Amino acid sequence: MNEQENNVSFFRFEDLRIYAKALDYINWVHSVTTTFPENCRNTVTDLFVKSAQGIAMNIAEGSARNKAQFVYYLKMAKSSVRECVVYTEVASRLNILNESDKEYSRNQLMELTKMIGSLVASLQRSVNPRDEEAMMDEDMPNMMI
Repeated sequence: MNEQENNVSFFRFEDLRIYAKALDYINWVHSVTTTFPENCRNTVTDLFVKSAQGIAMNIAEGSARNKAQFVYYLKMAKSSVRECVVYTEVASRLNILNESDKEYSRNQLMELTKMIGSLVASLQRSVNPRDEEAMMDEDMPNMMI
């Protein structure tokens, strides 16, 4: 193998900057939620962590799919970002997240949203129309429920 091949990981998503940023955000959420009161464990803390993990999980899962499906998973990652915005605000209103942490969280989430949007736009420019139709057919039964 040449030098360049050694720098590429087996799992392609691990090479994405957005994936690394999502992991950084997960680490931050874990560290900040350890200061939350015990009575918030099941309501705010666990759900906040789960939503943060959802960003990275959807990026990883989508990267193994075709481009049109990757776009779908990236949109799901954006949904997880929006959940984190809500948990940030809830924690702030409960006075368990200080103003500087709230601002940090919102800034990171805005950055993730922009990065996801850029990746979606890039993928959509290069999506084969047949891939898009296949994705729509695949998702149709789920939309009916």
